[in-house]
Amino acid sequence: MKFSSWILIFLVCNLTVSTISAFRLSRSQPTERISGSAGDVLEDDPVGRLKVFVYELPSKYNKKILQKDPRCLTHMFAAEIYMQRFLLSSPVRTLNPEEADWFYVPVYTTCDLTPNGLPLPFKSPRMMRSAIQLIASNWPYWNRTEGADHFFVVPHDFGACFHYQEEKAIGRGILPLLQRATLVQTFGQRNHVCLKEGSITVPPYAPPQKMQSHLIPEKTPRSIFVYFRGLFYDVGNDPEGGYYARGARAAVWENFKDNPLFDISTEHPTTYYEDMQRAIFCLCPLGWAPWSPRLVEAVIFGCIPVIIADDIVLPFADAIPWEDIGVFVDEKDVPYLDTILTSIPPEVILRKQRLLANPSMKQAMLFPQPAQPGDAFHQVLNGLARKLPHERNVYLRPGEKLLNWTAGPVADLKPW
Repeated sequence: MKFSSWILIFLVCNLTVSTISAFRLSRSQPTERISGSAGDVLEDDPVGRLKVFVYELPSKYNKKILQKDPRCLTHMFAAEIYMQRFLLSSPVRTLNPEEADWFYVPVYTTCDLTPNGLPLPFKSPRMMRSAIQLIASNWPYWNRTEGADHFFVVPHDFGACFHYQEEKAIGRGILPLLQRATLVQTFGQRNHVCLKEGSITVPPYAPPQKMQSHLIPEKTPRSIFVYFRGLFYDVGNDPEGGYYARGARAAVWENFKDNPLFDISTEHPTTYYEDMQRAIFCLCPLGWAPWSPRLVEAVIFGCIPVIIADDIVLPFADAIPWEDIGVFVDEKDVPYLDTILTSIPPEVILRKQRLLANPSMKQAMLFPQPAQPGDAFHQVLNGLARKLPHERNVYLRPGEKLLNWTAGPVADLKPW
């Protein structure tokens, strides 16, 4: 939507000032606890509610892969690495598989990076099949359930569909051998073949220490109304446009590149984290996948996330009240973003900021080292604990087989 110059002046002089005043007020107010069952769930302690057995796989499935490329420790898919480290020293770990409620298979399927740091998932299906064949041959626990009491961390763009382009990910579908397992994944979209029922959606990894080092004084006013840094077009992979982000990012740029209320650019400044702390709203549009680390960064820095990704399933949705802390905008309504955001009453903005200031909200979005009570590790365990006890149909009858070991693309069946 285009504004005439006098309306722009009015908005800049009035709405931005009022929201800055609102932010100052929220800084001096106590944080607000999440009401109802969500707040209780967020603060649950999983210790004592489940036991997890961690398979000891040959290092070629995890440690050696990481040794080849330490960049995997800091990229957005690093949850698969830190989850293993956490579980090895967690009080929920059991060394006796006979008493385990859950079995964890530590495979690093996203630690194969291009020179630009992007993961190549093309070997992942073969690696995963190889790991499953190994545990099925050496332990009895996979075969008694065909993985229904096992969980895997699959943090790639489209989870266990193992492709970064949605159309091809849909064509592949979830790896057949994982159809009964619980998947812990960053990808979440309702009614999508790459999100199976019972999956646990988690935030992407964002480095806690790095964000901590960029904190600015609490009394700094939020002088930016809307903030975004990132791609609007992906010319290399989508030369004709319209496919990347389903055109939503392009619509942001085309409609608001000259709007003074919108601080948007493809440039990624060294003050990126500081700028988010000066902003009232932070755009979190879909890219190739519906999620991105911006969601984590916005929550950590108290910037109200504006979520533009139709049908997205957000991390720990049973514990984090996303409707209360964020703003949801349909992809088709991106041209009206200015009207939508400037029409939100200051008191609503204030409440969202108070909820975002809740430390438990921020903690749930992080995978810190060492782990902390209520962090994302513990939220995953809470999700697993809430699935207990296992239903009777989890356990197969003697001789019963449900999975097809020869299903899937021919290339996936080659040895790894």
